[in-house]
Amino acid sequence: MLNTPLMPKATAVWLVENTALSFDQIADFCRLHPLEVKAIADGDAAQGIKGIDPIATGQLTREEIEKAEADTGHRLHLADPKVRLPEAKKKKGPRYTPVSRRQDRPNAILWLVRNHPELKDAQIMRLVGTTKSTIQAIRERTHWNAPNLTPMDPVTLGLCSQTDLDLEVQRAAKEKPVIEERGPTLLPAAVTTAEAEHAPETGGKKPADELNVEAVFAKLKQLGGKSE
Repeated sequence: MLNTPLMPKATAVWLVENTALSFDQIADFCRLHPLEVKAIADGDAAQGIKGIDPIATGQLTREEIEKAEADTGHRLHLADPKVRLPEAKKKKGPRYTPVSRRQDRPNAILWLVRNHPELKDAQIMRLVGTTKSTIQAIRERTHWNAPNLTPMDPVTLGLCSQTDLDLEVQRAAKEKPVIEERGPTLLPAAVTTAEAEHAPETGGKKPADELNVEAVFAKLKQLGGKSE
């Protein structure tokens, strides 16, 4: 069963009170846990919820319920709706922010700018439902209330969910170019081998590295002020 009945708990209350179905059958049909259905039967859960007749709403047939009551292994199936409504398409646009939370948006924007500088303005607009001019003013510290702003997590403020924030951060990380810092590397083996083969055999020392004995003694004589 892919679909779930309308108001599953209310439907479960009616099925518990008016049928002999097992807890597993009701839980499977209403997409609830069997223990939750048992709690409804014991009166520990769904208190104050009025049961809804799935037969009256066209979600079940009397024959389907009787068949399930006779066979505990039978699973209930939703009746095909007589009228199929088209799925509502989500409208793309800025996120709606409740009036009580709109005053917190500048603080949330400041938090996002400081903690996630990789986010683009369009991503911040999607998260907190603001405008590009407001984001730019907060970035440049030209906002009218800039001295009083305090960075606050938009998830804590209830302006967006943690899932949406993580998704936008992951998108920004994928779009950001990765620049690798490379330090000094070893020369290729072919180059070092060629230098070793063409180097003169001087006992491991190059001619330029050998000391000039006469020049050293001449320098010492000049420093001593007398010659031997």
